[in-house]
Amino acid sequence: MNKLALRFDWLLLGAIVCLLIFSLLIIWSIAPAVFPEQLIFALFGLGLFFVFSQIDWRIYPGLAWLFYAASLAILGVTFIFGTVSRGAVRWIQIGSLTIQPSELAKPLLILFFAYFFSREENLSLKRALWGGLLLLLPAILVFAQPDLGSAIIISLFWLAIVLGAGLSGKWLAAGAGLVLLMLPLAWRFLKDYQRQRIYTFLNPSLDPLHSGYNIIQSIIAVGSGQLFGRDLGMGTQSHLRFLPERHSDFIFASIAEELGFLGVGVLLVIFVLLLWRILRVAQAAEDRFAMLVCLGVFAMVFGQFFINAGMNLGLLPVTGITLPLVSSGGSSLVAILVSLGLVENVAGFIGKNEVKYYL
Repeated sequence: MNKLALRFDWLLLGAIVCLLIFSLLIIWSIAPAVFPEQLIFALFGLGLFFVFSQIDWRIYPGLAWLFYAASLAILGVTFIFGTVSRGAVRWIQIGSLTIQPSELAKPLLILFFAYFFSREENLSLKRALWGGLLLLLPAILVFAQPDLGSAIIISLFWLAIVLGAGLSGKWLAAGAGLVLLMLPLAWRFLKDYQRQRIYTFLNPSLDPLHSGYNIIQSIIAVGSGQLFGRDLGMGTQSHLRFLPERHSDFIFASIAEELGFLGVGVLLVIFVLLLWRILRVAQAAEDRFAMLVCLGVFAMVFGQFFINAGMNLGLLPVTGITLPLVSSGGSSLVAILVSLGLVENVAGFIGKNEVKYYL
């Protein structure tokens, strides 16, 4: 067995493949028309995963500012060439292909901020503030689309990278206090439908046929699955289309309805394995930049899973965030697989003492 095979993290790859199979199985059941496209994107994304798992991560710091400029460019282009859908300008149509630039910008921004905060052994307040200003540009561009969900995820992995870089706890507490003080101001910048989602989250029954409809139908779907589920192809909420976005934003509810608590439990175990492997690679990484990249990817995957599952269960307001590696959507799937390819590449450079651990 060659050196590469010895150091390849097969548990990480196994978790990814299991989630992709899970995705294809449930999409084939609830939205067979979407299945061929999802299969193509899954295979394409896996190809990119292997490509990025073999590109030496040590070349990325030298390209970091280019990555940042590219992320701003693709986010800015959305406002010029983007198509309007349901009042938002988040997608660019190229022939029959629909691209969501905010998803593609995520791995670029993870690489940039990992580089930016890895330059100092002990992160200073000055660099943290500069990093905050650099975060504002892409966050504002995403928020203006409007895409509150992606803006939250970008902020989450930025925060994870800052924490990993060693920001002092007192400055972190001061920043959290400042954010709380600014919440009333942030409320003024929310769109009407975003405010309505928060009202609906607090009390879905206020408008059960309109703003509260999605949450109510999702909770019904989750509850109807009970322990063993209704079985594949038998979910009434998803197949009769009472459940909106059943194969994308609300696929978690579709899984709960058809596979029950046990199916959701299996999904949760696979996600825990995936997240644990990412953290393990970050812990064993022999370079500060590589470690921060892994932490950024961890925060992105965990944040999307937590928020998507939370909104499907009615525990969080509805936002347009996909379930990583499971929801339909090519841009999100490709971005996640590219990001995980970066983690796999870092795993391949871990010292010989770690080789047995990755078998």
